[in-house]
Amino acid sequence: MNDYRLIISPPATGSWNMAADEAILDSIGMNESLPTIRLFAWDPPCLSLGYAQSINDVDKAALAENGWGLVRRMTGGRAILHADELTYSIIAPHDEPLVTGNLLESYQRIARGLLRTLELMGIKGEINKAPVNVNSYTPGQVCFVVPSAFEITFRGKKLIGSAQARRKHGVLQHGSLPMGGDLGRIIKVLSFTDGSDRNKSLGKLMDHATNLEMITGLRLSWETAATAFIEAFKSELGLKLTPGELSLKESEKIVKLMRSKYSLSSWTERV
Repeated sequence: MNDYRLIISPPATGSWNMAADEAILDSIGMNESLPTIRLFAWDPPCLSLGYAQSINDVDKAALAENGWGLVRRMTGGRAILHADELTYSIIAPHDEPLVTGNLLESYQRIARGLLRTLELMGIKGEINKAPVNVNSYTPGQVCFVVPSAFEITFRGKKLIGSAQARRKHGVLQHGSLPMGGDLGRIIKVLSFTDGSDRNKSLGKLMDHATNLEMITGLRLSWETAATAFIEAFKSELGLKLTPGELSLKESEKIVKLMRSKYSLSSWTERV
């Protein structure tokens, strides 16, 4: 079995969550921490942008009116509204078997664990095998409109969206499993040329994405999904998950990254 540290984080702001992922990645890169799986949530709800996504995609006034946060990820892809979801991050050195090889090879391995997570909650998902050119996305589109290769779908609709960053000192993959709520509310805080474009984007989203509540008719708890995730990654991927905490050095690095990067417009509005 491969040894992993399991961290269950309390709900936190977008800047804290993204700083935590980077701080853990740095710690693992310096051989100061075990490979880590972190399960977390967001408070308040937060819109996250992909690394290279334009800030012009965001309606900042609408975001403020709703009281939602804004953060830029270190991973690619398009906008995600993090609310009523289970979010995971997997952080490991390049030679860790779960993430070794190229991006698609590691995506495929991790997808097996995600698929098993759904099965344990009585949901038969699928692994999307058709690669998608993310560069074909147009401004204003959201992450959950189109599934990338080896992301998880249900009856053709995207259910779990993931993104990965591969750095010199390690690999970070994080992803979102929407639990429930209004799937289309992200459209409220994105920028469109007119109401017609907004309605078209909402229609595309509802046609191509789903969440657990829409599938089951039930409002499953965060704890239910987290328990299924942990059991799935143990049984399907043979991981030994030992509950742990952030180190003091990691906690200090999170504060520094929040102050110097993730809370600043120089990072969030860099593109």
